[in-house]
Amino acid sequence: EDNISERVYTIREGNTLVLQCLVTGHPRPQVRWTKTAGSASDKFQETSVFNETLRIEKIQRLQGGRYYCKAENGVGVPAIKSIRVDVQYLDEPILTIHQTISDVRGSFYQEKTVFLRCTVNSNPPARFIWKRGAETLSHSQDNGVDIYEPLYTQGETKVLKLKNLRPQDYASYTCQVSVRNVCGILDKSITFQLTNTTAPPALKLSINETLVVNPGDNVTMQCSLTGGDPLPEVIWSHSPSPMPHNSLIQEGNLTIWGIRMEDSGYYNCTAINNVGNPAKKTVNLLVRSMKNVTFQITPDVIKESESIQLGQDLKLSCHVDAVPQEKVIYFWYKNGKPARVSDRLLISRNDPELPPVTSSLEIIDLRFSDYGTYLCIASFQGAPIPDLSVEVNISSETVPPTISVPKGQSTITVREGSRAELQCEVRGKPKPPIIWSRVDKEAPMPSGAMTVETYDGKLRLESISREMSGTYKCQTARYNGFNIRPREALVQLNVQFPPVVEPTSQDIRQGMGRSVTLRCTMLKGSPMKVATAVWRFNGNLLTLPPTEQQDYSELKVDSVNQETSGSYECSISNDVGVSTCLFQVSAKAYNPEFYYDTPNPTLSQKQSKNYSYVLQWTQKEPDAVDPILKYRLDVRQLNQRNTVQTFIPVKKMEKGLLLEHILRNLKVPQSYEVRLTPITNFGAGDMAARIIRYMEPINYPNPADNTCHFEDEKICGFMQDKMDNFDWTRQNALTQNPKRTVNTGPSTDISGTEEGYYMFIEASRPRVQGDKARLISPLYNITGKYFCVSFFYHMYGKHIGSLNLLVRVQNKRAIDTQVWSLSENKGNEWKQAHVPISPPGPFQIIFEGVRGTSYEGDIAIDDVTLKRGDCPRKSIGPNKAVALPGSGVPTLHRSSLGGPLTFFLYVLLR
Repeated sequence: EDNISERVYTIREGNTLVLQCLVTGHPRPQVRWTKTAGSASDKFQETSVFNETLRIEKIQRLQGGRYYCKAENGVGVPAIKSIRVDVQYLDEPILTIHQTISDVRGSFYQEKTVFLRCTVNSNPPARFIWKRGAETLSHSQDNGVDIYEPLYTQGETKVLKLKNLRPQDYASYTCQVSVRNVCGILDKSITFQLTNTTAPPALKLSINETLVVNPGDNVTMQCSLTGGDPLPEVIWSHSPSPMPHNSLIQEGNLTIWGIRMEDSGYYNCTAINNVGNPAKKTVNLLVRSMKNVTFQITPDVIKESESIQLGQDLKLSCHVDAVPQEKVIYFWYKNGKPARVSDRLLISRNDPELPPVTSSLEIIDLRFSDYGTYLCIASFQGAPIPDLSVEVNISSETVPPTISVPKGQSTITVREGSRAELQCEVRGKPKPPIIWSRVDKEAPMPSGAMTVETYDGKLRLESISREMSGTYKCQTARYNGFNIRPREALVQLNVQFPPVVEPTSQDIRQGMGRSVTLRCTMLKGSPMKVATAVWRFNGNLLTLPPTEQQDYSELKVDSVNQETSGSYECSISNDVGVSTCLFQVSAKAYNPEFYYDTPNPTLSQKQSKNYSYVLQWTQKEPDAVDPILKYRLDVRQLNQRNTVQTFIPVKKMEKGLLLEHILRNLKVPQSYEVRLTPITNFGAGDMAARIIRYMEPINYPNPADNTCHFEDEKICGFMQDKMDNFDWTRQNALTQNPKRTVNTGPSTDISGTEEGYYMFIEASRPRVQGDKARLISPLYNITGKYFCVSFFYHMYGKHIGSLNLLVRVQNKRAIDTQVWSLSENKGNEWKQAHVPISPPGPFQIIFEGVRGTSYEGDIAIDDVTLKRGDCPRKSIGPNKAVALPGSGVPTLHRSSLGGPLTFFLYVLLR
């Protein structure tokens, strides 16, 4: 069918999407929902929903597309159905006013050509209507008006062009958009008043485009309008992050109190009035800061030396991370005195070989007198930001670094879960920091960072996992040391962990007398070697001959029988830990699998108090063990202990063969637990259990001559009216609220059993007087001049309202007619009513419960029957009671309704 016509489901944006996949098959198929043809940002297509029902709350337009339901159960090919979901929406239209660039001279809109551009996003495409005042405009209705659709626009756009403005063109213009009321989406519109003063926005700022402030300052940025009609809206924004929480916008002015470093960034002031282009001013706000002062020692670059030598050049470099970087001033001192520039000592601000704004002190032809302590100070002069400084010692003892791994530390072996310390020793003066990274894996360090810096050369790792094993590299950092090729060393980390075995658990079935070999395999482990393999049977140690060391261990069971069936364990160790394979070996038959697609499994007897159930099942893997001889069937009524046991013989069992057994004399509306156990020469196999519940044998929407007892959750096709104040509730004595109001409502249904269901209205809060609950039957598309509606009602309580019966006839429009009504307290008993009706066409019946003056006003109904013909002449009407069981008054049983029900069941069973 999908290939013939595309199935499309339309839904309004924001509503709840519910797609249901109706599946059949045995074993019960697994259902998976997937989606294509959606936006890349729609996360649903990256996952799957394993459920027969797909539910998406508040669906958005990006979630439209084709949804696929795939069902598979391992038999045959998967079944796939698809449906396209079309999400419908209509955004608010946006109306902007423009003019050609050549028209900008002089007054903005005097005797010029004007373009009114209306843009909207919608699905389906929107229809545009232009109005001047109350007059609808059309294309080329006069020489001054054109309406057209421009090229290359986002969304749907229509342009109204007013050529060489005339006095009548200064008016109110409305753009109305419509999607023709699909999904109940109403039209939307926007209006603009065009005058001879209409003008685009203009702005000016009270501050420079770059503003540098100190941390803790209070900052105000004034953004003033200098033009625009109508009055533009002024909006402030911050990039790359949202507006600071310590900010306030008032009349176009932005104030930030106690400004912080993270408040830096670009602040945009934008004015919009939908005329021309928006006006925009940007302020780059910088908050002064300094951190991370570092130094570098560069030996003579020309001779590519890596050590300091007299007679060669030497360069000291100093850098600090600062905002604004270019405002940093560096000062150099030697042995506590300012360094003086000479022909041998040069100080530069920007070294092209180093990060921007790095100060370098270069010594030409290094002499003994140049040895000493050099101090670099970074400063924001005149700003309350503390200076940062770093010292560098230059002497004959200043030597480049070397790095090595201590003896015996190049390979570290630890057990999973413990801690480890990797160490690299660095020598030299000064000692630079050590940078650690992973070599053999493109993976971050355990901390999540790609590199880790340590000052003592030790990398400390906690809670070691097997993924952390591998090679680690330590290398000297370029900063706070020599600016030379980094020194490197490697450390190997080996993480030992217990074995990972397969299978962890396996169920093995075999026929009587046959052999089976059990194998426990080591998949992973460190060390990857089986140290010991110990086998146990039902907890008792087995002795096996020694075997060569390998990555698995085997045990052969020569003959499967009662004595050799049971639990086998194989415990494999690798000197670090132990893992176990578990095997369950037996000749027991697998469990049967109940067939759930049985049509009409419930069969009522001639008397409404009993029913039968068609039980169907297949056998799981019947050929895995000896042939199945029979099944043991145990049936127990829920809430009772007694079990009825029978045996069902089997002639021949094949895989997929559907077996059937009818359970008889089950009591309406009781539920039962059924246990089914296969029997072979070995004995009893695995049992399967299920709960059987009574299902109303209804055949709506034509349930004439049938009684609805409300025992089934589908309540015979009755539906709650969505236009009433509250709902009828289905309950019985077991499911009713234990804190329910006393002195009102029935304690059981008409049958007097705790399991029997009935429909009732709860009069307690939040219900108020006059609230209505309406229960509507299916549409009875049946013919007949006269019908009789019979039902039992219970109206007990001093605040009882009314119970009304209405008939809704389907004609050109639905007409509701009240045919029966009863009010006030009628006592703590069930009573029966017979109401004759003569609908002229297809009809529905409606039970309307009206809440009385207070909370003691619960009303209930049960056993609703619709029958062709006249009602009984001697009506058991509102005046004749049917007493509750146990009250000493004879009870009218449901068997009195057996005549019409028997006829219905006869037709149903045929």
